[in-house]
Amino acid sequence: MSEKLNKAKEPLVRIVKSKERSKREIMRLRIIAFAMALLAGGLFIVILGHSPLELYGTIISGAFRSKMAVQATVKFMIPLLISSLGVTLAFKMRFWNIGAEGQIIVGAICSSYFALFHSDWPHALLLLVMFMAGFAGGGLWGLIPAYFKSRFETNETLFTLMLNYIALHIISFLRDGPWKDPGSSGFPKIARFVANSQIDKVFGVQFGWIVGLLLVVVVYVYLSYTKHGYEISVVGESQATARYAGMNVKKIILRTMILSGGICGITGVIQSAGSDMTLASSVAGGVGFTAIIVAWLANLNPISILWVSFLFSVLEKGSSVMQSTYGISTYSADVLQGIILFFILGCEFYIRYKFVFRGKGGGHQ
Repeated sequence: MSEKLNKAKEPLVRIVKSKERSKREIMRLRIIAFAMALLAGGLFIVILGHSPLELYGTIISGAFRSKMAVQATVKFMIPLLISSLGVTLAFKMRFWNIGAEGQIIVGAICSSYFALFHSDWPHALLLLVMFMAGFAGGGLWGLIPAYFKSRFETNETLFTLMLNYIALHIISFLRDGPWKDPGSSGFPKIARFVANSQIDKVFGVQFGWIVGLLLVVVVYVYLSYTKHGYEISVVGESQATARYAGMNVKKIILRTMILSGGICGITGVIQSAGSDMTLASSVAGGVGFTAIIVAWLANLNPISILWVSFLFSVLEKGSSVMQSTYGISTYSADVLQGIILFFILGCEFYIRYKFVFRGKGGGHQ
């Protein structure tokens, strides 16, 4: 009788952690997921009345068909790569930093102050100060939820998410008030940065791509070969274990979130002074949320993040070319990207977990 009651209370479907899979099995699952993504996306393209092979070919060629196309692909990649590295630091210690958007914005605000009001400084000095200000601004914005988490056990997911909207409204306040361009007509905006405040180009693209590559190496070394990186991993596995080992968990959380937010703040500097040439409310542009997907797809590995962010950028640039070439709406292009991402993310979920159904003998997969 009690056995029947226990079975009745047991849920029909449970999610449990899978046994560790071999690298070969993981690779096989990813290949299957990618093939299914292409098939599902192809079916959607057929429904739209187009040839899947032609559209997929356009996505790939659209990202590399010319020098300008390659530069645009790299331009898409820069903020995604850097912000993904930023959130990776927080995620490694299981601190769910959903506030990369806000940290990007605050980093852009802090650096824009110098770009707008100290544009007569020597160019190299000005850029250095802008990057330092962007890092400090993003770091302080990341420190706020870290302090409340370590002090009052607040929910960092909600806290960091709400800070995104506060940061966005700060830009609106500055645009409509103290930083309003007196020469704007029709609607308020912040003045365009003068040439001295803009980030220089290397091979036709602002040198943010060099900063991104350097950060890949720095973050990889920091996480893999330093004491601080080891402490982050231990805190992520178990805070109780970290405390037992004599680690100052509060200090580690605060320090790591300064770095996480600071790197995202650098993204804001690069976007405002390297791409937009001004401070606009679209400076983050949703890249902080996409960075979360990239970081998890890359398994929080900085080297893998480099390649995943590159593939995302190819998909983004190629989809825009596909949209203009075939007259497909923006929403259709977004749906196609969503279909592909759905299968790839679903694969990553299945690698780590499995579904167990209620049944005889303790259930079956």
